Amino acid sequence: MGRRLVPLTLDNLSDLPRPCRACVFWELDPVRGDAAVRAGRSELEKESWISAVLLDWGSCGRVVYVDDVPAGFVLYAPPAYVPRSQAFPTSPVSADAVQLMTAWISPGYQGQGLGRVMVQTVVKDLLRRRFRGIEAFGDARWKEPACLLPADHLLAVGFKTVRPHPSYPRLRLELRTALSWKEDMELALDRLLGAVQKEPVLRPL
Repeated sequence: MGRRLVPLTLDNLSDLPRPCRACVFWELDPVRGDAAVRAGRSELEKESWISAVLLDWGSCGRVVYVDDVPAGFVLYAPPAYVPRSQAFPTSPVSADAVQLMTAWISPGYQGQGLGRVMVQTVVKDLLRRRFRGIEAFGDARWKEPACLLPADHLLAVGFKTVRPHPSYPRLRLELRTALSWKEDMELALDRLLGAVQKEPVLRPL
């Protein structure tokens, strides 16, 4: 089984699942995001966002391929590039951290250790850029796949709560901790990264 991880660019954006490549939940603030969806231009807005971040900050995601078939992806960026993050009651993300926006592994490829490899690739990238942590807004009342990852699943793979909230706690993973993840974390990672699939309903938080 050949597997490779490559940076997310405009050239491979189409390899993301259809709902995800047109989703602007994180990339735009709630008002602009809702307007983009209603106007049918969310896919163009996504491309514009990725292009701008690539030019200004560099790689903001990874796509994993198994035998040249897209099997999953992860998207991350400093909070300054993630307007939606400011709408959360537990913002802002810490100055020494990058925000984990969303991540996903296709059900057919879960249980193969891809989650651990993918996250550790991101961790090494961020350590090279001198960040110390990765933070995410969890959904404490998660019921179905959406852009927000379930808080319980984030906690299961080593994230710690840095600002509690009954609905949207902010959680943090120290990057050097993630480098030492063992194989026994793979099941929890599969649950976490398999939790994003459905196109979200855009609404102010």
